[in-house]
Amino acid sequence: MISIVTPAFNEAANLPALYERLVAAMRDVGGDWEWIVVDDHSRDETFAVIEALALRDARVRGFRLSRNSGSHVAITCGLHQVESDAAVMMAADLQDPPETLASMVARWRQGAQVVWATRRVQPGDPSHRGFAAVYYWMMRRLVGMRDMPARGADFFLLDRVVVDAFRRFSERNVSVLALITWLGFRQEFVEYDKQPRLSGQSGWTLARKIKLVVDSITSFSDFPIRLCTYVGLTFFAGSLLLFIFALALLPALGGGVLLVLALVVGLAGLQLVAVGIVGEYVWRALEESRRRPPYLIEAMAGQREAAKLQ
Repeated sequence: MISIVTPAFNEAANLPALYERLVAAMRDVGGDWEWIVVDDHSRDETFAVIEALALRDARVRGFRLSRNSGSHVAITCGLHQVESDAAVMMAADLQDPPETLASMVARWRQGAQVVWATRRVQPGDPSHRGFAAVYYWMMRRLVGMRDMPARGADFFLLDRVVVDAFRRFSERNVSVLALITWLGFRQEFVEYDKQPRLSGQSGWTLARKIKLVVDSITSFSDFPIRLCTYVGLTFFAGSLLLFIFALALLPALGGGVLLVLALVVGLAGLQLVAVGIVGEYVWRALEESRRRPPYLIEAMAGQREAAKLQ
């Protein structure tokens, strides 16, 4: 049996079309399946649509979070509900064609434990593509996750053993994609062409993108702290040289005082940046120590036992 997990935020217009294509795609794949939709506290009629689909088809289950927490928390919630042999994460906007499921499931049936659907073509905003390129370069080169797809992959299949391993991690501020890459297991790739968004606007704001970068790096690497150390040592060595030359050259410089002031301000700014980086690690350690649940479920749609029908 296969569970398809879909995080949804203001996706009322897209979910019915996605359902129809999922039914057709899974008919070709064969076997039992269910669709788990996690409503990330949408402001539109997303959960009402999920409830209507659940009444229409027992294979549909829905969960509404009590607050908007972001797609990665919604994905985590969905994976916590999975009881099948494999789980697929698929977005609600139909940019990931359900027809790709056939090749992904085929790789899984051949023994792969993680199957990433990697993008050949990604339409849309050039700034979004540029951000994605920089993000995945950082994850591969700076964080050290060289197995992460270079062009990105947020459409994937997990074997049951990987889902169980994922559930052992209770971290709040973490990239689900980076964590799955870090877990290891037998990972394979299939390529597909990402499609234009069917309807509505993405909730993937600049603030969420920045948080993803910070979460991804601080969760898996101490590179920013080491960088602060290296830069600090470089500036310390430079300050010694500057002090030596300043004793002889400063009286002859008309703007010497301004030069010193600029250096002081620049070094103070650098120190604040370093403190901020350390603070990000400390804050995340504090959040983990509180042990607050990453999400709370406000409402549910569909019946768990009915997922085995048909």
